[in-house]
Amino acid sequence: MNKIFALLLASILLLSACSSESKTNEEASDTEKGSNELTVWTWDPNFNVKAIDMAKDYYNKENSELSLKIIENAQADIVQKLNTSLSSGTTKGMPNIVLIEDYRAQSFLKAYPDAFFDLSKYYKAEDFAEYKLAPTSLEDKHYGIPFDSGVSGFYVRTDYLEKAGYAVEDLQGIDWNKYIEIGKKVKEATGKSMISMDPKDLGLIRQMIQTSGSWYLKEDGVTPNLADNEYLKEAFQTYKEIVEADISKPVSDWGQYLASFNSGETASILTGNWMTASVKQEVSQKGKWAVVPFPKQSGNANSVNATNLGGSSWYVLDIPGKEKAADLLAKTFGSNVDFYQDLNKEIGAIGTYKPAAEGEAYKAADEFFDGQKITEDFSKWVAEIPQVNYGAHTYVIEDILAVGMQDFLKGKELDKVLNDAQTQAEQQIK
Repeated sequence: MNKIFALLLASILLLSACSSESKTNEEASDTEKGSNELTVWTWDPNFNVKAIDMAKDYYNKENSELSLKIIENAQADIVQKLNTSLSSGTTKGMPNIVLIEDYRAQSFLKAYPDAFFDLSKYYKAEDFAEYKLAPTSLEDKHYGIPFDSGVSGFYVRTDYLEKAGYAVEDLQGIDWNKYIEIGKKVKEATGKSMISMDPKDLGLIRQMIQTSGSWYLKEDGVTPNLADNEYLKEAFQTYKEIVEADISKPVSDWGQYLASFNSGETASILTGNWMTASVKQEVSQKGKWAVVPFPKQSGNANSVNATNLGGSSWYVLDIPGKEKAADLLAKTFGSNVDFYQDLNKEIGAIGTYKPAAEGEAYKAADEFFDGQKITEDFSKWVAEIPQVNYGAHTYVIEDILAVGMQDFLKGKELDKVLNDAQTQAEQQIK
């Protein structure tokens, strides 16, 4: 009896052990599986989503298998979700990796200093363009790995130009007065608008004033610089002249903006180089585009034909999985010259990783742009961009200015518009 009981007990213990081992293995497998999937929040499927997906493919060539759950949303939605979650103190549902625009980076880093993982030891900051390090760093720690440069270009339809009697050479080094003059002739010859503009988005104003080395804030990055900013005043006047010349097409969202040039309704785009992938989406327009330097301001002798729009960098949230996320970014965006060459070939991305500029892709002709070496041109303009301090309040001030712009277009005196904007900005960001 005792022998039978002993055998039964041993069997029970063995089954229990097997069950326990099986459960343990299952849990370990689930944990391992879960830790190998990282979540990424980003925007723009043709550019940022492709870039991080390419990074994953590169990483998996020489490292352990890693999968990404890439959640694509509008940038505004990502900003709202980040602020909502971080302000509530919860990390549930947060991504491991998030792309943040350079204009917004300081507002996140200063508001939530413990939410982001310090990436200082994962890459050499001196390998990147200096102007990208200020917005991605806080108190001598680097929290973001720089991604696209945001260098601006003046994309233009060469077939429309030709019908208006112009060649690409006529657009080199021009100011905004010349741009409006050309726009009128293009509209007359083709019926096409020269540019599309969303009244809620003053990115064009930002680019204009940076050609003069000016910004919404003074050099301290805190004090509003609106009422006595002569370059902002000129930008407002130029914007109104474009509207009144009837060479602009109004759009109300990002989709309409992309459609305006993919459909052939507009003749030029004044924006960051990250737009190249979206321009190329319309393959029927191959050979019909060129990129020339951005127009400068006419009222400032020191204004240059180079500026910036946006630009963004990758950040890692300080949550489980942070080391894997940092390793992925470090071995791709943080150090891989070959990866940058492929990024440029596939989506037109131009990073600020200095060693990448010597690669073959950066010097190659682009057949979509009729053989123009656009990356080499963009890289040249990067070095000419005036440096400004974005501070942490770009979009708070821009919301104020957007209302002011509408008042100005309706007839309100410009000095009054900017004085009122200055007062409102000082009240909101103090």
